[in-house]
Amino acid sequence: MAPLSVFRVSLLVSFSVFLTVVLGFGLPALLNVAMRMLGLPETSVTECIVVLYLLFVLYVATPRIPRGLVEVKGKAVFVTGCDSGFGHALAKHLHKLGFTVFAGCLFKDKGGEGAKELEEFHSDRMKVVQLDVCSEEQVDQAAEYIKDNLKDSGSGLWAVVNNAGVSTFGEVEFTAMETYKQVSEVNLWGTIRVTKAVLPLIRRAKGRVVNLASMYARMGNALRSPYCVSKYGVEAFSDCLRYEMKTWGVKVSIIEPGNFIVATGILTRDVVASTANKLWTEAPSHVKEDYGKAHFEQHMALMRSYCNSGQKDVSPVLDDITDAIISKRPYTRYNPMEPHWWIRLQLMTHLPAALSDFFYF
Repeated sequence: MAPLSVFRVSLLVSFSVFLTVVLGFGLPALLNVAMRMLGLPETSVTECIVVLYLLFVLYVATPRIPRGLVEVKGKAVFVTGCDSGFGHALAKHLHKLGFTVFAGCLFKDKGGEGAKELEEFHSDRMKVVQLDVCSEEQVDQAAEYIKDNLKDSGSGLWAVVNNAGVSTFGEVEFTAMETYKQVSEVNLWGTIRVTKAVLPLIRRAKGRVVNLASMYARMGNALRSPYCVSKYGVEAFSDCLRYEMKTWGVKVSIIEPGNFIVATGILTRDVVASTANKLWTEAPSHVKEDYGKAHFEQHMALMRSYCNSGQKDVSPVLDDITDAIISKRPYTRYNPMEPHWWIRLQLMTHLPAALSDFFYF
């Protein structure tokens, strides 16, 4: 996100003040009309405003209301992308809670550090599985391995967490079609492939499907079209699956993390440098001429500035994924993100596009 000008910041503040004034004077008047239509005394307006305010506080300010927890003992969870980041931390977290964890790691067969660390648990409840979500063969093998290990329990697989994903950046005209395909192959098709492979086991347990999307699955951003396209797809797939699985008692939840670049290390200055070099080198000559090197470098500097940004603690994401797995009534969507990103998400998804575009772009 480009830095906001003083004018736009002032406009946002003014809009907030305007909204406060409108609600302060307009809401009582509106409630007065409603009271008269219902034949109720207008003195009830104050009470209505207090009740509405309390409901707002309950929704926004209070801790999550307890909705009951399922029994963890004897339940198994399959997590993809456990080499590092959210997946690695989640595998350890769920194991600590008492789950049997099938941790899918891309680099298990290559002696990856993340896979080694999980194997060093030497626990019969931590099972590390070689998994490339882009490989039909490896996904089927992992599903068969899980099925064989759960055969004696007869309870099926309680949950799958589709966490494996990749990220990239670049303006549309600088980004090759192959990049769009590669990102979607992991983020979207990998999620679908894994889900389809283990869904019979999930249905048997009346369990959970938890898919990692992103705040960029709900709102686009400049330079992020390949990533946004793939994550928008994850949202649509999850919604459709939720409708279909209701009959089976399977709950489907979507996790939409905000900026956790520092915590996950998904974007580093070396990655930005190599990606920038590839984008410029492979761009068509007419695109380079039209955009110019100065414009390109300005956007790459913006991407470099993101490398040290975001939340450092992954706990909010782990807590939301855990809630989606163990709550008797999990939410459809979870938004672990900083307040300013949450506000932007609400404005981008609820305001007319002309307004939100003006504020942020």
